[in-house]
Amino acid sequence: MRSNRAKVRAGVSVAATLPMLAGALALGIPAAHAADHPLRDLLAGTRPAWATAKADQGATSDSAQVSARVYLAGQDAAGLAAYAKAVSDPKSASYGKYLTARQAQSRFGATEAQVAAVKAWLTSAGLKVTGVTRHYVSVTGDVAAAEKAFGTQLHNFAKGARTYRAPASTASVPANLADPVLTVTGLDNAPHMATHDDRLPPPDTVFRNAGPFSSYYGSSTASTLPDAYGGKIPYAIKGYTGKQLRAAYGAGTRTGKGVRVAITDAYASPTIAYDAGTYAGKHGDAAWKTGQLRQVLPTKYVGAASCMDNDLLDALGKVVDHHLADIVSNSWGEVEAAQTPDLAAAYDQVFQLGAVEGIGFYFSSGDDGDEVASSGTKQVDSPANSAWVTAVGGTSLAVGKDDTYLWETGWGTEKANLSADGKSWTDFPGAFTSGAGGGTSKTVAEPSYQQGVVPEALAKANSSDGNRVVPDIAAIADPNTGFLVGQTQTMPDGRTQAYSEYRIGGTSLAAPTIAAIQALAQEARGGTPIGFANPAIYAKSGSKVYHDVTDNPTGSGLAVARVDFVNGYDATGGLATSVRSLGKDSSLQAVKGYDDVTGVGTPANGYVESYRRR
Repeated sequence: MRSNRAKVRAGVSVAATLPMLAGALALGIPAAHAADHPLRDLLAGTRPAWATAKADQGATSDSAQVSARVYLAGQDAAGLAAYAKAVSDPKSASYGKYLTARQAQSRFGATEAQVAAVKAWLTSAGLKVTGVTRHYVSVTGDVAAAEKAFGTQLHNFAKGARTYRAPASTASVPANLADPVLTVTGLDNAPHMATHDDRLPPPDTVFRNAGPFSSYYGSSTASTLPDAYGGKIPYAIKGYTGKQLRAAYGAGTRTGKGVRVAITDAYASPTIAYDAGTYAGKHGDAAWKTGQLRQVLPTKYVGAASCMDNDLLDALGKVVDHHLADIVSNSWGEVEAAQTPDLAAAYDQVFQLGAVEGIGFYFSSGDDGDEVASSGTKQVDSPANSAWVTAVGGTSLAVGKDDTYLWETGWGTEKANLSADGKSWTDFPGAFTSGAGGGTSKTVAEPSYQQGVVPEALAKANSSDGNRVVPDIAAIADPNTGFLVGQTQTMPDGRTQAYSEYRIGGTSLAAPTIAAIQALAQEARGGTPIGFANPAIYAKSGSKVYHDVTDNPTGSGLAVARVDFVNGYDATGGLATSVRSLGKDSSLQAVKGYDDVTGVGTPANGYVESYRRR
């Protein structure tokens, strides 16, 4: 369940305390120094890979308009990365010695003199400065001025069926500005967007699940439907509740009291507080208090607003600049091939600043498995591929009677429909529909915390030097064993709005689940932030605090029967019956030990308490 960056609104929701799903739901890329030009320094990655000579359609008109951001490297970019690493490593003497937002800015942020020098350079080239933040200087102007400022020609390039503007060569800055300038974005105007299945429907779309259902895994058997894997199979569950997930992941009685969690996500629902309170009341959770949830939204929107990179970076930067939370859950992304090094550098800087303040970022790993079916290329998603975030993979989860944890598989679904005569499944087990994202990055180097844990066959799949492998940890994601949520939706008449509940899944379920568990773990350590958690997560690899997830835990093959409304909300359009096989994630496999579907595994009894200070 991921957000489409081109179509939806980015905002930040901050919960003062986040009980376990109760109430609702590579290192930085520095500027490369140009050895062949003594007066300019290259900004690595500013010419996108798709801007090739073959795709070149000629020069962009000098009068065409450009909106760009010049990201600031700050006073000590290398020192920032080094401190972010040290403060996050349990083996380091600096572990947990976080800085305040003010201290981080004073130590690593851009100085007034650096900002003034950058502004003077940009205006001297004919660009207009439209804004200055702690992270960047934004400018507008015509192509001619942008070309003068960044030492490159802007051309039009064919990209698929469309044509976009991009630098014909790597952009650069005057040599005296090499230190203060991190990168520039906006010289190319191609959109960065992704589409994923099983995403949360927007507020204007009603959605409901059809039955029959299981209340827990295996409680209701599809006795009248054909066999699968040698026997009758259960109906998909109605949707797990927080109580069931707490038991499965060893959450105990902790509530996350006093821990603030930020959620950057889509739509900024105006009914989110009402929906959370209604859900809590219906499912035995504590009532939400006034002020427990607040939304921090952009001051204005353009058109339908946006979940494009600039807006998402602003949202994340706002959390870091004002330390709005210690844990940030993110359910959005795009394929790695669509991410450019300039934007990756801007994201990593925010993540590093968060790390030195004790802020951890959690990203869903994707819902399209190895991405071959959706993009044609085996690849991971971004920003989940960043070495500075915790990438969360997904599982199919079986919780049995009395909230007993039964097993998990790596989330990967194959679907076959019921035959017309109702006596068999067509083309069983069917075609791949969705699964947890994962695999080996092609652009991000292997971080030290993965060395010795991630098998070399994965780490060195794309380079003998080793690369980042995704994910790091996992939780429930399969929509067929998903979570029950509540949302105010617009009914089919297009006018009436009403609260209703339905089952969802995707790694956008997994990411907030792990964020919630981390909130409990932070409470367990007396409220001291965990910060960037990956070094601590990998240090526990192979221990009993994780469920070691494999694809076929029962040895007999696993599937559930699912009945859906054809029109998505009632039976007037008919019903569709299918069998969903579990544990079949494209070319990715959940195996014993670390794997590229579930990482080190899912939290088990003892995980939360393992963070207690002893």
